[in-house]
Amino acid sequence: MNRRILLAAVFAVALPFHALAAAPEVFTGIVEGVGAGGYDVVSYFDGTAPLEGKAEFAMDWKGAAWRFATQANLDAFKANPEKFAPQYGGYCAYAVSKGGTAKGDPLVWTQVDGKLYFNLSSDIKKLWSTDIPGNIAKANANWPAVLQ
Repeated sequence: MNRRILLAAVFAVALPFHALAAAPEVFTGIVEGVGAGGYDVVSYFDGTAPLEGKAEFAMDWKGAAWRFATQANLDAFKANPEKFAPQYGGYCAYAVSKGGTAKGDPLVWTQVDGKLYFNLSSDIKKLWSTDIPGNIAKANANWPAVLQ
């Protein structure tokens, strides 16, 4: 069997299995293995710009490392991670509302009713913002099935 045919056969068999692999529950594509791109998710709730987390103030949660700017913020997250973690694992909220996933950018964010949402870009955030309640309802209905 010629080498090209063999490689084509291997890829033809392997690709469908790769396509079926589930996405991780927490998006960590910006900084490998780190939630929210390394930003301190607690800092989004204090009314200032988000702060970069530090490796010395970190903990693992849902398969990702989460970093915080201060020990106090780390302690707050430990006490109630669901309160501070971005919705939909940090994936783009608009993409989830449309039935898919895309990277969530921690610098393109919105806080709605005490919950943190990331979007892919400022242009996507504009689309998401045209119907935030409706998009949240759709995303909630799609989550976590979109990971499959």
